[in-house]
Amino acid sequence: MQRTYKFRLYLSKLQDKEIQRHLWISKELWNKLLDATIKKYDGEKKFPTKSEFQVMVKDSGLYSQTAQGIAQRLYRALRAKVKAKKEGKKWGFPRFKSFDRMKSLYYPQNEIGFSLNKKLKVTPFGEINIKKHREIKGIIKTLTLKRESSGRWFAVFCAEQEPEQPKINNGGQIGIDLGLMTFATLSNGEIVKKPNHMRIYEDKLADTQRELSKKKKGSYNRKTAKKEVAKLHEKIANIRLDFLHKTANKLLSVYSLVAMEKLASQEMAMQGHGKGINDASWGLFTNILAYKAENAGSKVVFVNPRNTSKECSRCHQLVEKTLWKRQHNCPFCGLSMDRDVNAAINILNRAAVGTTGSNACGDVAIATPMNQEAITLPSGRLG
Repeated sequence: MQRTYKFRLYLSKLQDKEIQRHLWISKELWNKLLDATIKKYDGEKKFPTKSEFQVMVKDSGLYSQTAQGIAQRLYRALRAKVKAKKEGKKWGFPRFKSFDRMKSLYYPQNEIGFSLNKKLKVTPFGEINIKKHREIKGIIKTLTLKRESSGRWFAVFCAEQEPEQPKINNGGQIGIDLGLMTFATLSNGEIVKKPNHMRIYEDKLADTQRELSKKKKGSYNRKTAKKEVAKLHEKIANIRLDFLHKTANKLLSVYSLVAMEKLASQEMAMQGHGKGINDASWGLFTNILAYKAENAGSKVVFVNPRNTSKECSRCHQLVEKTLWKRQHNCPFCGLSMDRDVNAAINILNRAAVGTTGSNACGDVAIATPMNQEAITLPSGRLG
């Protein structure tokens, strides 16, 4: 299996200038390849082959494997376009890149283009200071030098690791209903407060963006303000990622089975909930939870989300309710509880049916919570 490791880099002024130059060359090479691709397609209705791309990247001024990596990225993007067209989907050409959109240099082979000891040695930039806060397990396969919008540089390593012996997790089972009002509601009634980081910093971000809009294009002051906005976005993203990792760790340390809905984030974003979903990072959270579960000895089960909010978790009758009605009151059996808790129990029920092939109520003990306890992860209590 593969794992990625990300470390902060500290470049000298000379190294920074040289890497910026290589990014510029990379941008020019990408645009050159894309322009040639469009012209060939317009004339022949065909794309360049892999070998034709390899000829085009010769003598580019970049490290050879970095140049080939740019060609491979474009080739993969074109293959995705062809596949999408066959499936009847709309898929345009890749975009031409400005310098600001070219943010990384790729090195596919360890010990040839780069090596890592106390410092990171990269062809042709020499030894770069690196803040290596943890050891890399496994064999390093690739390196990506990445520039964030804030101007900070990072080294991202991809390492091949031997599969770890799965742990045995004898914890309980839990259903999770992800939401917009709160980040998540658990089937035992506990609430995980949503990481509303963008809104916490919204005033500061709005002020900074307002100042940015007043600056003259191309001026030094505009460049400085733009970097401040980027730093704020980066800080929010880092806090959010830390929250998601710690939340996943806490869940998997307690539960052996975590049940969730299959996400339809894109559809919900189109319905006007895009900002909330982006801030909550549902998709990222499910990915983090799924890959961490493997090493934790836990299982993450995704279920069909249809009618999880409408179905009564006790009698299984459908109870119609509007989105703003937050309480589930069943006219058939009299069950009254928070609608999100009801949905989380339904999610757990469906996961139990899918994993045991029998009735969930008989195989999984689901206690109806009498009181809901608001918790704030990662410092809050689970279980």
